[in-house]
Amino acid sequence: MPHVEPGMVIGLFGGSFNPPHEGHALVAEIALRRLGLDQLWWIVTPGNPLKSRGNLAPLSERLAKCEALADDPRIRVTAFEKTLGTSYTARTLDFVKARNPRARFIWIMGADNLASFHRWQQWHRIAMTFPIAVIDRPGSTLAYLSSKMARTFDYARIDEDDAGVLWKKKAPAWTFIHGPRSPLSSTALREAQSR
Repeated sequence: MPHVEPGMVIGLFGGSFNPPHEGHALVAEIALRRLGLDQLWWIVTPGNPLKSRGNLAPLSERLAKCEALADDPRIRVTAFEKTLGTSYTARTLDFVKARNPRARFIWIMGADNLASFHRWQQWHRIAMTFPIAVIDRPGSTLAYLSSKMARTFDYARIDEDDAGVLWKKKAPAWTFIHGPRSPLSSTALREAQSR
């Protein structure tokens, strides 16, 4: 787990990154700029419980590609979930919170994950652990209106103009951040590579 100083504001951006691409880099850039982060952790998961592992590249390969892509010095690429022995976000966030009680964290995810967020193990608990920043992705702009997570936690949504103070909010708190969108997706890149 990357080193943390008390009072730091840290974004947690988890995923398979199979493979990482410019869309991930764009989400990271938007999060760093709009959320006022001191660090952004790319948490490269051993595997997504909701996805097949049949075409999952080795963790070491995904880590190396993430490190090559992440050129901002505030980005820390990590795979501590492997050591932790979990791929479940709720457990990961509990661990991060327990280990770093004097830092502030924001869970960051692409809007494409919003539609299925309610299928994540203990998704209510995730929303109650840290504030969440949802970054716009192509084809997902309206997901924040129709997703179960957005409807359930509608009362906790803050305006994206206040994204810079999201870290000060007690969970549940979340925002949807519009901005430039990359059409790239890991699924499309894998399919193109297999052809």
